[in-house]
Amino acid sequence: MSALPSVRLPEGWAPAPGALAGRVVIVTGATGGLGGETAKAATRAGATVVITGRKVRALEKVYDELVSLGGGEPVIHPLDLESATPADYAALAEGIEKEFGRLDGVVHAAAHFNELTPIAMHKPDDWLRAMQVNVSAPFALTQACMPLLTRADDSAVVFVLDDPDLVSRAHWGGYGVSKAAVERMAAVLHAENGRGPMRVHAFLPPPMRTALRRAAYYGENTLEKPLPTASADAIVYLLSGAAADARGAVLDTRN
Repeated sequence: MSALPSVRLPEGWAPAPGALAGRVVIVTGATGGLGGETAKAATRAGATVVITGRKVRALEKVYDELVSLGGGEPVIHPLDLESATPADYAALAEGIEKEFGRLDGVVHAAAHFNELTPIAMHKPDDWLRAMQVNVSAPFALTQACMPLLTRADDSAVVFVLDDPDLVSRAHWGGYGVSKAAVERMAAVLHAENGRGPMRVHAFLPPPMRTALRRAAYYGENTLEKPLPTASADAIVYLLSGAAADARGAVLDTRN
């Protein structure tokens, strides 16, 4: 049973220029498929985007792509979610407050998935890594940013889920368990912040052309799946004030 109700994207909705004008948004996993597209979509919508990830060179490539779109200059903040400490998350929040004086959104697009494997053979280190990157890091980053998010007139925290019917099957291991935990975390956070300025959203994308998809479905031609562009646009909806009625729910964009 899902911990959150499900909603759909309003029919015909598309991100308008300026939908996120003046907003500052953090996107984790910005060097990945969904994270990178989300950073671009948010930039096109007028946001100033803070991109995080492990690899500086890959972040610099994303930075250049965002600059070419125009709008607010993006900010690179290298962050290894596997090893980051509470002090690292606090430093990120403090840096954003010092530079911008505000924070209007966090998109938890980073994810760790290694391979499909039965629990009897699951490497304990990889299990712990999945829990750290997929669950503990979003908790710690959200907590560090909450003073800024709750100070905004309207802000949003977006947790990315995966198909619950699929990842509860055999061999999905730590990744599958972590995604269930993320949904429950979103539900608890919404229960605690259902009426304030900080909205809590969960996002359930359709199958997409990403590295994670290729790793999980190595017999599939992933190139036949759509790029995460439409999913990134849907995340812009959640970041914008238009999604006020969708707070505390899963935005399901699967067909």
